[in-house]
Amino acid sequence: MFTKRHIISTREFSKEEIDYVLSRAEELEIYARGEEQGEGRKSDLLKGKILANLFYEPSTRTRFSFETAMKRLGGGVINLSSTEASSVAKGENLADTIRTVSGYCDVIVLRHPQEGASRMAASFSSVPIINAGDGAGQHPTQTLLDLYTIKREGLLDGLKIALIGDLKYGRTVHSLAYALSLYGATLFFVSPGALRMPDEIKLDLKEAGAEVIESTDIKEIVKEVNVLYITRIQKERFPDPAEYRKVAGTYRITPGLIEENEDVIIMHPLPKVDEIDVEVDGTKNARYFKQAFYGVPVRMAILSILLGKEEIGNAR
Repeated sequence: MFTKRHIISTREFSKEEIDYVLSRAEELEIYARGEEQGEGRKSDLLKGKILANLFYEPSTRTRFSFETAMKRLGGGVINLSSTEASSVAKGENLADTIRTVSGYCDVIVLRHPQEGASRMAASFSSVPIINAGDGAGQHPTQTLLDLYTIKREGLLDGLKIALIGDLKYGRTVHSLAYALSLYGATLFFVSPGALRMPDEIKLDLKEAGAEVIESTDIKEIVKEVNVLYITRIQKERFPDPAEYRKVAGTYRITPGLIEENEDVIIMHPLPKVDEIDVEVDGTKNARYFKQAFYGVPVRMAILSILLGKEEIGNAR
């Protein structure tokens, strides 16, 4: 459907394309679980293909899940996870790194602190670029795994979701809000005044037909929603540490809060710091660790589609 295409922004996907990725992920989930898991199987669908992980910022889940996804499909992985141990430390610019690495692999996953870096990299790459997060910009594969999680919970149609926390700098909520507008979701934005969703994004969402409701009080909306999607207040995105200290710890999900809506599910792109009480981790409402696992089948789906290997085949 989109073989050899760069994946830079959620906004470049149609609803039909998103639905196709989610359906494909569901087919591949059994392989994502691995052969040690009773029902799991192995695949050599991407045997001979190589993925390059280029991470200029720290990452655990995104980098590991892409690596796992490629290996579950029989492919290989090369990693740049420390710029100090690469030619970047010698002053090599991103364009030259991309030109070089694209000669070693079939697809590049790029995380970079500068917004727009992935789009720029795509203009120099001879292989598909997957944006794994660029500053406060987009993180499209996180959005797809978030949608997959919501779909697996049976909530994607008629969804009412609260996006909570850092809505100004949080790239996950920017990407997710755009995608959810395609599904007619009602979006509740809950944040401190200084971290509100940017006006240009809200305008785009409203023009797309999404219903947007803003609040600063999480207790006010918890009974109204199916999903609480909470994000970390990102200290590293704040130009002024004093501004960070003013809003750190503003919102916290506690057992008492979710008693207000015992069926609500809680999602988080992780890592979480202190915004979710540890007692919530063991409740039926918590979905964030399952959400992290779903990154594997979703990224398996993306890689197989991008590299033109959409048949299941060659499984054992």
